[in-house]
Amino acid sequence: MERHSIELALPEADAVAALAAAAEEWGAEWTPDRGGGRLAMPVVFGLRRGVLVGRIEVLRSGAGVRLDWRLEESHLELHRASVAVLTLAAVALVGTTAWPFHPPLLAFVPFAAVLGLLTWWLVVSRLRNSGPEDFLATVAAAGAAPD
Repeated sequence: MERHSIELALPEADAVAALAAAAEEWGAEWTPDRGGGRLAMPVVFGLRRGVLVGRIEVLRSGAGVRLDWRLEESHLELHRASVAVLTLAAVALVGTTAWPFHPPLLAFVPFAAVLGLLTWWLVVSRLRNSGPEDFLATVAAAGAAPD
């Protein structure tokens, strides 16, 4: 079971307001209820993207509150276009490694090298991650920002 938490030096009402502001910024669906609420947030994990649905509990802790997020549902899928580009490049690169056994393939090595660099530029260098920890960091920043 996946859990994440963050401590905020804010009153409970301000923490819930910061949570709602962060949810709006992320394009997440925040449904408050007693003691917390349900959050459906869009996430990106490299080549996977989708929505994580979880429960956030707002607990009093010392001089502030603690937000606990617990995963309930996960709806992730592969970014198919990126996978297709990576597969095409991998086929070209692996195919050209056979040039010592079939010398005419040596003419395609520069093409495969350029294709590999382009693939790096188009797909691999642009991979991002944004998940629950990043969302909670956004909540902390929204709570620390002056009104």
